Amino acid sequence: MPHPPRYSDDDPYLHRVREIALALPGAREKISHGRPNFFTVKVFAMYGAVIKGDHASQALARSVVILPDAAEREALLADPRFVVPGYVGAYGWLALDLTHGIPDWSEVAELVDASYRHTAPAALARSLDEGAPHD
Repeated sequence: MPHPPRYSDDDPYLHRVREIALALPGAREKISHGRPNFFTVKVFAMYGAVIKGDHASQALARSVVILPDAAEREALLADPRFVVPGYVGAYGWLALDLTHGIPDWSEVAELVDASYRHTAPAALARSLDEGAPHD
């Protein structure tokens, strides 16, 4: 049974996250578990997350979920805007709550970029540094 949509296409936060994610080389979007996921071969960012065991919670509905550098994970968790989301958090992913103050879109872009570099094929990740045109 497919999951019901857990986002709204007219959400301005989702619009901005889409702009950031889909500007990366080879990036595409798919809906998985009712939420937008951004990927090349593997997912590098998600919009919205759940609290494990409480799928009805809206606490992380307007968050961006990224895979940070392992060395930065603890520092990010010291910031109250970052939380370990249900299910994917066990694999190192973190959710940045976009409703916790005014989002710093430059920071969001840097986090999405770093997550992309962890998951994208090496040639796509290198193209970021080489100034190759993006899809």
